[in-house]
Amino acid sequence: MIQALPDLRNDRGMSGQLFLAGTPIGNIGDASARLREILETANVIAAEDSRRAHRLLSDLGITTQAQIWSFYDAVEEAKSPELIGRVLSGETVVMISDAGMPSVSDPGYRLVQEAIAQNVKVSVIPGPSAVLAALAVSGLPVDRFSFEGFLPRKSGERRALCESLLHEQRTMVFFEAPHRLADSLIDAVNVFGADRLGAICREMTKRYEETIRGNLGELSAWAAANEVLGEITLVVAGAVTDSAS
Repeated sequence: MIQALPDLRNDRGMSGQLFLAGTPIGNIGDASARLREILETANVIAAEDSRRAHRLLSDLGITTQAQIWSFYDAVEEAKSPELIGRVLSGETVVMISDAGMPSVSDPGYRLVQEAIAQNVKVSVIPGPSAVLAALAVSGLPVDRFSFEGFLPRKSGERRALCESLLHEQRTMVFFEAPHRLADSLIDAVNVFGADRLGAICREMTKRYEETIRGNLGELSAWAAANEVLGEITLVVAGAVTDSAS
């Protein structure tokens, strides 16, 4: 029989809770009832951008007495011990990023590490994911995939990353800024080849949601010919077996 892991909070006699909460990546209607409940009852909301947190609460029609902390990359390491201290004192702390799941190319990792070090249980409220949404609509194989985060800003570093993934057989998912997409696709074509299939997923769940599918040569031409705006997730097919031999 499979047994649940022990609740480490009991070792400290602690009644506080730490939650990592996923938030909508665009459409506010994707917010779960559980997300609403935890935001309404939290003592502290640690937000990647406090202004966006206030906007989220307003859009959800939530009135809260929680303290809203600005919790971005540059301050995460310094503020994590204090946040865990609030949990240890019996409070409910909720960590949210600007969109999607905390820790996934967003703040949250160091907070989780501090919680583990202090024997504090970390609970998760799952939510929308740009990675999984892009995979689902890309039309590329999704049985195995790798998430590679944001592509490097500099061309040489981008090409080096692509070259390290040249023989990767899993479908690959990248985040990219719209103003760098055309240059990144040129580098991808130069490394992976123009015939490698891919998909550009733009503004997912939002009003102007768009998915452009084709080979990398076609996607590169599209990006060069259009003004690219909004949040971009790039999906690239893995190498065929023969190319990895």
